[in-house]
Amino acid sequence: MIFTQYYLDCLSQASYLIGDETSGRAVVVDPRRDVSEYVADAEAHGLRIEGVINTHFHADFVAGHLELAARTGAWIGYGHRAEAEYPIRKLTDGERVELGDVVLEIMETPGHTPESISVVVYEHAGDAVPYGVLTGDALFIGDVGRPDLLASFGVTADQLGRMLYDSVQRKLMALDDAVRVFPAHGAGSACGKNLSTDRWSTIGRQRLSNYACAPMSEEEFLAIVTEGQPSAPGYFVYDAVLNRKNRELFGTGADARPLPVEEVLARRAAGAVVVDARDAQEFALAHLKGSINVSADGRFAERAGMVVEPGSEIIVVAPQGREDEVVTRLARIGFDTVTGYLSDPEAAFLTVPGEIAHSTRVTVAGLRQALDGDEPPVLLDVRNAGEVAGGAIEPSLHIPLAELAARLAEVPADHPVVVYCAGGARSAIAASLLTHRGREGVSDLLGGYDAWQRALAPA
Repeated sequence: MIFTQYYLDCLSQASYLIGDETSGRAVVVDPRRDVSEYVADAEAHGLRIEGVINTHFHADFVAGHLELAARTGAWIGYGHRAEAEYPIRKLTDGERVELGDVVLEIMETPGHTPESISVVVYEHAGDAVPYGVLTGDALFIGDVGRPDLLASFGVTADQLGRMLYDSVQRKLMALDDAVRVFPAHGAGSACGKNLSTDRWSTIGRQRLSNYACAPMSEEEFLAIVTEGQPSAPGYFVYDAVLNRKNRELFGTGADARPLPVEEVLARRAAGAVVVDARDAQEFALAHLKGSINVSADGRFAERAGMVVEPGSEIIVVAPQGREDEVVTRLARIGFDTVTGYLSDPEAAFLTVPGEIAHSTRVTVAGLRQALDGDEPPVLLDVRNAGEVAGGAIEPSLHIPLAELAARLAEVPADHPVVVYCAGGARSAIAASLLTHRGREGVSDLLGGYDAWQRALAPA
């Protein structure tokens, strides 16, 4: 058996290639849109990809089922409740997909979404104990999929939570302790609240260590899995819908091209959003007025999807040599509307000094002084609810970054504002979003709440 896990750190997303070396037949599970790596690996192992299985309609990224089908002729499989604009193979509970001696068995595990399935993998058809189970977003390492994402229209979080209880407690936990668990996401994903950094585990280890796998009643399960979930990025519903559509393929649109600064300014004036993917400190020193700063280092695509409206025309300002990377990462969440990028930003800035702005970043000492002044600033905490529960700088207005674009009116406009998060990455994004929307007197806290705590800790 060929079994390969592919992991995207920036989206905490895992996909899988499973093949039978003897027959040469393979499937890919939960692929991303840029599919060349799967195709190349399959060819290197003498495999042909004949099927693509999505464990559910993903909300946090656009899956690459259409791209793989176009490249390989593969069928596209979902759980039997799925409905899509393109032809799909509806996979039913207990159905076996034979690749040769390697066999995949479908297990319906609804709860994160109604159509969710897991894929039980047998290395040999006659094995009594499966090699592993690909759990999608039903079971994570250390957590379970949240039932409250608005990706499943017409189904309530309560209904989904009860489905998830049955899927986890009665189906997945019925597997042998030795069965390996391979989820679709890891730590950092907004699809759950307590995901581990581990890429795989076993049913036995999850039975012992995963809070949601401990024996409990359905009501207890509902209460525990819905408490403290992070705010979902605004693009999640957009992607959940897009994954059902017969959309344009990745790489078939017009390539993003280098743009002169004059064209960038003209497009900005016409409504394009300038996404500056440079480091927050570089951005603070100089950037085009109205730009939104989302650093390419880290969870770039997810955070861009929190603050940029899907469908907006996007102009990219990227770190040198990373323009194509930034465009690809935006495409992974369905943001295919990048017109181009500003080439050699620093040189371009020198030619339009009247269009350049600078950001204010404050230190812990500077913030303490401002808070003791006659007109203290409004403190805006953009961390998630679970983080705030562990402590905050008081008094603070709490609006998670994922909700800020929709709740800007709650931020007072008649006072200076200092934004903070845990370490400074999200606050830089939030501060630039506020300025992009016309707010003045906005700063962010260098080092975030972590730096504030360290400064207050006894020597």
